[in-house]
Amino acid sequence: MKILVVNAGSSSLKYQLIDMNGEKVLAKGLCERIGIDGKISHKTADGRTYAEQIPMPDHTAAFKCVEKALISGEAKAIDSLADISAVGHRIVQGGATFSKSVLVDEQVISEIERLADLAPLHNLAHVQGIRACRECFGTEVPEVVVFDTSFHATMPPTSYLYALPYEYYEKYKIRRYGFHGTSHRYVTGHYFKITGAPVEGSRLITCHLGNGASITAVKDGKCYDTSMGLTPLDGFMMGTRTGTLDPSIITYIMEKENPTAKELSDLCNKKSGMLGISGVSSDNRDIEAAAAAGNARAKLALAMQRYQIAKFIGQYMAALDGADTIIFTGGIGENSDNLRRVVCGHFGYVGLKLDDELNKKMIRGAEGVISTPDSAIKVMVIPTNEELMIARDTKEIVEKL
Repeated sequence: MKILVVNAGSSSLKYQLIDMNGEKVLAKGLCERIGIDGKISHKTADGRTYAEQIPMPDHTAAFKCVEKALISGEAKAIDSLADISAVGHRIVQGGATFSKSVLVDEQVISEIERLADLAPLHNLAHVQGIRACRECFGTEVPEVVVFDTSFHATMPPTSYLYALPYEYYEKYKIRRYGFHGTSHRYVTGHYFKITGAPVEGSRLITCHLGNGASITAVKDGKCYDTSMGLTPLDGFMMGTRTGTLDPSIITYIMEKENPTAKELSDLCNKKSGMLGISGVSSDNRDIEAAAAAGNARAKLALAMQRYQIAKFIGQYMAALDGADTIIFTGGIGENSDNLRRVVCGHFGYVGLKLDDELNKKMIRGAEGVISTPDSAIKVMVIPTNEELMIARDTKEIVEKL
């Protein structure tokens, strides 16, 4: 079974074609600048590439470009779209409605659309992607939606409720939903698979660290608490996001500068975080380079980031009554040995000991333990694979049809 995994953004469309016989990626690519001028970059597993600047007025046009890349030219991966058995879509926000992956129908699409208020930058783009896919493939090809929020559906009310009047939860479902759930679920499952550790009684802290980042407390293999909230803005500082913020800061800025709602949203989501503090970039690599060159604000941004990550890990140790393993994943978590060293350095008091040599080696897709054998808490690096998680869910659902 070959499954096409799709992650549609407002002006982009990422995809991977995965052969579930061996779970091998056959090809992957990115359509970007949809609605502007259009560009596709495509690569097969054996290294053949195709790239083209081509008009993409909408997501349907983008899917036509994906179709062309997959079935024709020097970098084709399959002979026909008929070789694709199903399509799996990443959906950011499933709200309280979706606690697991489901087969797509019109009712599901409408509900994803209805939840757009909780993720306006994401859900409407996902709906565009689903509808565009249906135009290209037809409704006879089954499609499955996999929600970033579903892994966090096991949180108890003590974790997911905010201390607002309860009526706001009842009327508008204002609560903590959490995100990056597909990644947290993948690394959690993979941890149990490679270690053989018992699920019952386990206490994991999974750290998905990228430009967007979140940390999850996992108890008995299930989410117990997570750092992101009603939206992906909550938690600790990220590439361009503030993380948790005193709400009075917003009202104070409103009084001083009278910004519009959109300007406030852009301030918190696009101009803050590592970019806002460093003034250099939202990319950790750029900031680390600037810090190494002596940039004081870049150094401050890195110090704040590492401190806040350590604080959340400490909170979740308290929530779980300790921790068996801390797992680092995501682009930064998998590749910044410096970040891991600094963060783990906060936990010497509970007996955590990092193996510096192993930590330095565990980059660029490497997987394994980076703590010493006598460390009271195991520390691991596990590269995430959200696309494979989506493909697995899709295969499981489609095989039951």
